[in-house]
Amino acid sequence: MNLMDLAAHDPDSGLVRVIIDTPRASRNKYKFDPEVGLFKLSRVLPAGMSFPFDFGSIPGTRAEDGDALDVMVLNEAPLFAGCLVLVHLIGVIRAKQTERGKTIRNDRLLGVIETPVNKPVIRDVKALPKEQLREIEHFFRSYNEAQGRRFVVTGRAGPQAAQRILKRAMQEAA
Repeated sequence: MNLMDLAAHDPDSGLVRVIIDTPRASRNKYKFDPEVGLFKLSRVLPAGMSFPFDFGSIPGTRAEDGDALDVMVLNEAPLFAGCLVLVHLIGVIRAKQTERGKTIRNDRLLGVIETPVNKPVIRDVKALPKEQLREIEHFFRSYNEAQGRRFVVTGRAGPQAAQRILKRAMQEAA
């Protein structure tokens, strides 16, 4: 089975499935290659830049950029590429991305891991420290700038908005 053929929601818990492609603190950006069924190196970030948290995607979804919907998973210790985690979506950083004169919406969902024994303390983006949110937004701006793209944050929203974005992306993939 192709990882991206999984449903977006776990049928038992109702939580969102996220497949980690890039671990926290990594300079290497990985991407799943469905043709070979493996993760491959997509790019190496510039010296001094690394992912502040685990970064992954939601299977069974398609965002405006044509890829699966992206999620930054806020956790303390790095996971590994290909790790499947169940996540509670806490919100979204709304953004527009411009590349080669074309602007698309490229929101970044934020989530926290939830297991039967690890319940998230934070359930809404509003509960995150403002400095932490600013750092995450700065990372996305810098990351895109290093790729020759412009990334403009247009706002933030909570879990309900994240769920609406997820629902649209699931419909796009269907």
